[in-house]
Amino acid sequence: MQIPSAIITLVIGMVLVIGGFWLSQSLNLLPVQASINAPIYDELFKVLFTIGAILFIGMTGLLVFSLIRFRRRSGQVGDGLAIEGNLPLEIFWTAVPAVVVLFVGLYSYDIYDRMGGMVPLAHDHGMGAQEQRVWGGISSGSIDSEMASNVLPIEVTAMQFAFLFHYPEGDIIAGELHVPAGRPVSLKLEAKDVIHAFWVPEFRLKQDIIPGQPTQLSFTATRPGRYPIVCAELCGPYHGGMRSTVVVDEPDEWDSWFSSNAKPAATTEA
Repeated sequence: MQIPSAIITLVIGMVLVIGGFWLSQSLNLLPVQASINAPIYDELFKVLFTIGAILFIGMTGLLVFSLIRFRRRSGQVGDGLAIEGNLPLEIFWTAVPAVVVLFVGLYSYDIYDRMGGMVPLAHDHGMGAQEQRVWGGISSGSIDSEMASNVLPIEVTAMQFAFLFHYPEGDIIAGELHVPAGRPVSLKLEAKDVIHAFWVPEFRLKQDIIPGQPTQLSFTATRPGRYPIVCAELCGPYHGGMRSTVVVDEPDEWDSWFSSNAKPAATTEA
């Protein structure tokens, strides 16, 4: 008894879906999670990895099957049959990618919104009628609301080829970014020359820094440790060496670091 091709196709599809899901849950290709945004981003990565694994295995398997099944046989000298006009197949391979792309787009928007990417950003108001727009990607709220809470404000300056970090509360300037675990941090990023990018893989955060466009980036670190800060935009001949470190301290350790580095006048005022 010959099994109908529709049943074979259905079984193969189910195997591919189960296999892709198993791979996405079994393989851990990302670094450790060190911020509250990391688990949210990893949800999207697993979905994209599942879809990619299904497509890769399915298309590779179909290619290998076609190479074996429809290879030129011994004694064949003519061309193969020209098969055209399979309307159901054309509808299928048009509809399925459209549905997948629509799903990925909507799900990506939801992930970006949950990470704070759709939170309205405040504007910096100057002395005159002009106001300076604050550009940004990930934020937990407007600048005004953040300053009124327990958020730690830090100013980040990107230049060829280094990052500088300024803490307004203690008037500290450092080459490393020190933040306490569990406390929200609000970065105001500014580029002095060309386009740079602030990227911490363990935080699952990357924000472009464009000259003339002050940018806001908020996060909350959750795992104490030292993590690399990488410039992810080609910014010149020494771009590969433009790196720094974010040090996530326990709250008591961060208080000690802040007290030992803050200027006396700033400490007295605080």
